[in-house]
Amino acid sequence: MGADRPDGPARTIVVAATPTSNGDLHVGHMAGPYLAGDVYSRYLRATGREVIYTTCTDDSQTYVVSTAHRLRTTPDALCARSTAAIERSLRAMGIEMSGLPPIDERYRRGVLRFVTDLHEAGRLERRTVRMPYATKAGTWLYDGLVTGTCPTCLAGGCGGGCEACGHPNSFDELLEPGSTVDPQDPVEHRELEIWVLPMEVYRERLVEYFAERRATWRPRSIRLIDELLAGPLPDVPVTVPGTWGIPSPLPGTEGHVLYPWIEAMPAVMYATWHAAGGPGDGGTTDDLWRAEAGAELVYFHGFDNVYHWGLMDLVLLMAHGDRYVVPAANIANEFYDLAGDKFSTSRNHLIWSADLLARVPRDQVRCYLALTAPEFQRTTFDEAALLDVTARRLVEPWNALADAVALARLEAGTAPLATTAVGRRRSELMRQRFHDCYALPGFSMGRAAETVLTHLARLHALAGSGRLDRGDLMLEVRTLLAGAAPILVDAAAQAAADGVELALTGDQPERITPFDLPRLAVPAAARSAQEVAS
Repeated sequence: MGADRPDGPARTIVVAATPTSNGDLHVGHMAGPYLAGDVYSRYLRATGREVIYTTCTDDSQTYVVSTAHRLRTTPDALCARSTAAIERSLRAMGIEMSGLPPIDERYRRGVLRFVTDLHEAGRLERRTVRMPYATKAGTWLYDGLVTGTCPTCLAGGCGGGCEACGHPNSFDELLEPGSTVDPQDPVEHRELEIWVLPMEVYRERLVEYFAERRATWRPRSIRLIDELLAGPLPDVPVTVPGTWGIPSPLPGTEGHVLYPWIEAMPAVMYATWHAAGGPGDGGTTDDLWRAEAGAELVYFHGFDNVYHWGLMDLVLLMAHGDRYVVPAANIANEFYDLAGDKFSTSRNHLIWSADLLARVPRDQVRCYLALTAPEFQRTTFDEAALLDVTARRLVEPWNALADAVALARLEAGTAPLATTAVGRRRSELMRQRFHDCYALPGFSMGRAAETVLTHLARLHALAGSGRLDRGDLMLEVRTLLAGAAPILVDAAAQAAADGVELALTGDQPERITPFDLPRLAVPAAARSAQEVAS
C-alpha cells in the first residue's frame, strides 16, 4: 500500500448483504454490513477511488411470507412498507447509497436471464430430492417456512442455513422439521424433481480461489469455508415448489419459483446498474460486473451468510465461465447482542436504528457502533455505555479541541501557518495508521474508531498544554478530521463545506490555512442532565 492511496482498480463495487423486506433495520443490522460497507466506501473515495456502494431488498425470501402471516398482512404490503422503512433508516444513519432500486420488471428480466443462461449452457441438472411437506396445508417447506434442528451443531433454527454454525441445511437435512406458519401442521418428507446447480463441479476452482484470498477473510469465516470444502459440496436448489417469488422459467417446473438465494447475484448486479444511473439503454444490467469492466468487488455481510455470499454465490458467478468478476474480499461480521442475547425482530428484542438516532446525534451513534461492532466475535450494544463512552472519549475532548483550534485561528488570523518537520512527520504517521485501519486486507471499523479516539486524546492534551505550534496543530487536526471522516460524517460534511481538504492523499504541506474544527452536538438526554446539575 502506498502513502497516497491503496493499490487497485479505478472502480470498486461494494455490496452490503441484501436486506429481507420483512421489517425495518434494527441496530444489530446497522452495526454489521451497512455501516461497515459505508465506512469502507467513504475511505476509498477519500483516496481518489471511484466507488459504487449498493444493495437492494430481498423481496422473494420466504421470511416475507412467514412474517406477513404473523402480522396478518399480505407479503406485497409488507414488502412495500419494509422497503420504505429500510431506505429511511439507511438515510438516517448516513449510509451513502443512491437509494434502493425498485424490484420491477427490469429486475425480474435480469434474474431470469442470469438463470436461463446457466440452463442453456448445461450448468443445471434435474434432481429428485426430498423436502419437508406440511400435510394439512399442502405446502412444501424451505428456508423461513420450516424450523427444526441443525444437523451439524444441533442448534435450533430455520431452513437454508444455520445461524449458529453457518452450515447449510437444504432439502431434508433439518432435523425435526416443523412449519413456522402453523406449528400444529404435521410435516413429512416427500420426493419431487427440481433443478439444481451441482457445487461439487467447481471444487478445483473454489480451492484455488480461497487459497489466493485467505488473507482477506476473517478467521471464523475462513474456518467455515474450510469445513465446507472438507466434505462433499451440496447441490444448490435453483427451483423450489412455491407461490411467492419469481415463477420458474425452466422446463418441468410448473408451480415452482426460483429459489430465493439464486436471485442474490443478478439482484446486486441490477442494483449496481441502478446506482450508476442505469447507463446504456442498449446494454444489460450486468455490464458493470463483466470481467472486462475490470471492477474490484467487495462484499459485506454477516457470518450467517458466509455459506450463501461466500460460497454459493461464488459458484453462481463461476458457473457463467469467465463472464463475471469474482469478489476480491468478503468481510463478515458476527452477531451484535442486546442485553446478552441476539437482536430479534420476532421476539421484539431490539432497538430500531431510527429510534436510536432520534435520541442520539448520528456521529456519536456511528462512532460507538464502529467502536463496538462485532467484527471477530459477538459484542453487546448498550445505550448507557454509548452515551458515557461518546461523552467522555469523543464529544468532550473533541469540543475542547475545537475551542483550542478556534483560539489558534483567532490569534493567527487568515494567513497560512508554517508547519514543522516534526509536525509533518506526526501527521504522516497518523495518515498511515488510518490507511492501515481502513484498507484491505485488515479493514477494521473498530481499530479506525479507536485510532480516532486515541489521536483525539493526544491532540487534546497537547493543545491544552500549549506545546504544539499553531501550524502543527492545524495540520494534525486536519489529518484527524480526514481520518475520522468515514465515521463522523456530519462533522466531515461541515468541514468540507467550510473548505477544509479531507482527502487522505497528497504530501504533508509546509504551510496550512487556519480553519475551524466543527463542534459535535450533545445528545438531548445529556443536555437535560447538565441543565438539572446546573
